[in-house]
Amino acid sequence: MTVKLSLASLKDAAATAAVPAYDREKLSAGIVHFGVGNFHRAHQAVYLDDLFNLGKDHDWAIVGAGVLPSDAAMRDKLKAQDFLTSVVEQDNNRTAARVTAPIVDIIAPDQKAVLIEKLADPAIRIVSMTITEGGYFIDASGQFNPTHPAIAEDGRNPENPKTVFGLILSGLKLRKSRGIAPFTIMSCDNIPGNGEVTENAVVGLAKLSDPDFAHWIHQNVAFPNSMVDRITPATGTREIDILRNDFGIEDNWPVFCEEFKQWVMEDKFPAGRPALEEVGVQFVPDVAPYEHMKIRILNGGHAAIAYPAALLDVHFVHEAMEHPLIRAFLAKLEREEIIPIIPPVPDTSLEEYFALIERRFLNPKIGDTIPRLAQDGSNRQPKFILPSTADRLAKGLDIVGLSLVSALWCRYFAGTSDSGKTIVFNDASADRLQAAALKAKDDPDAFLVFDEIFGAVSKSELFRKRFAHALQTLWKEGTAKTLELYLADQLVK
Repeated sequence: MTVKLSLASLKDAAATAAVPAYDREKLSAGIVHFGVGNFHRAHQAVYLDDLFNLGKDHDWAIVGAGVLPSDAAMRDKLKAQDFLTSVVEQDNNRTAARVTAPIVDIIAPDQKAVLIEKLADPAIRIVSMTITEGGYFIDASGQFNPTHPAIAEDGRNPENPKTVFGLILSGLKLRKSRGIAPFTIMSCDNIPGNGEVTENAVVGLAKLSDPDFAHWIHQNVAFPNSMVDRITPATGTREIDILRNDFGIEDNWPVFCEEFKQWVMEDKFPAGRPALEEVGVQFVPDVAPYEHMKIRILNGGHAAIAYPAALLDVHFVHEAMEHPLIRAFLAKLEREEIIPIIPPVPDTSLEEYFALIERRFLNPKIGDTIPRLAQDGSNRQPKFILPSTADRLAKGLDIVGLSLVSALWCRYFAGTSDSGKTIVFNDASADRLQAAALKAKDDPDAFLVFDEIFGAVSKSELFRKRFAHALQTLWKEGTAKTLELYLADQLVK
């Protein structure tokens, strides 16, 4: 017999899972969060659940906000179970389930007026977001792009916003007109300087219709930087079945994740914040060293193994790490090209951090997939891989391994693995990338024409040379042989 997740069934769920020690009905909202997906519910929501379980800060519950049409299905699934979430934490030697309850409501995408009014509620003191790296409208250099069609549309029609940032502006403007102090805006996405990037997007959009309001935002609204970390794969039938079979809980959208989690933040919250330091969040003067380390080593590592694994028909991340060529490729790339150019991180050994990353990637229980890592490369490559390439080029250092990563991405976008299997893409720029990748088989430069992705890196003679040789080798010798040549220091022309 299974338990259908709901507030009424929490006592029954407690037979196999940890359940909230607090009364969810007594929580009140202090946060509006855009993007109530798996990562948010495995990270920020879990930290708040931990805090609420201590009996503290019950006025900091979450109201979720959907913007995309696809968010409506998410809302419906969670509303049917009173916005509860089953979180299954899986370490190499341990699996445990818990039910979390810090989300008290989710506002549907078609309820813009309701959302804007909620943003103007004085009780809301933080607006946070997990909208993926591609949701910030930035180019390869990390600058806000005011000409993006969605941004330009919101700039022309600020009274009918369609983007997250347009909605935030509407909420801020309403608060300002009512004499209510602004909320703090907090990004929870994997972007270097995510606070500054968010401010650039909010202020940049405001400038298109109201420069004075943009100046007011710059002067009065806080945008703390943060670094977030927890490997959280997508939910499918596999996860739903495991929860039902192993824990006896029926959940419309459970979240599976690793046991490890980390959150490092600047303490810039003039409107107040929950006491998250009591549940493991690190508040530091400067987040940059931590995010630099994480984005380059972990996210860069994910991006590095995704494409050779896809080309070799490997489906799961732990299987990629069990492949001797892929694991050795990652280790050589990290130790020789990525880690040496990362600035020191307080009280942290980069070598020990990479050892931790290897262990996390090897976790077989997570079920993280190569297709998840390979998706949205047009946004991830410029943030996770190409900055390391640019930094090494600026220092006059070679980039054999990093160029190979770019070449593997190009070869992946030709559309078939080495065995001839069709690759299914998940990237907004997939059509353009595939057309360029097919041309690049004969003319490698054809893939480097995307300035919004490669930026100044594509102008480097050394990068173009290394990229071309790696790509030609992949086509001639195949992925496995190319990795062998790299590992033997023979992938240099």
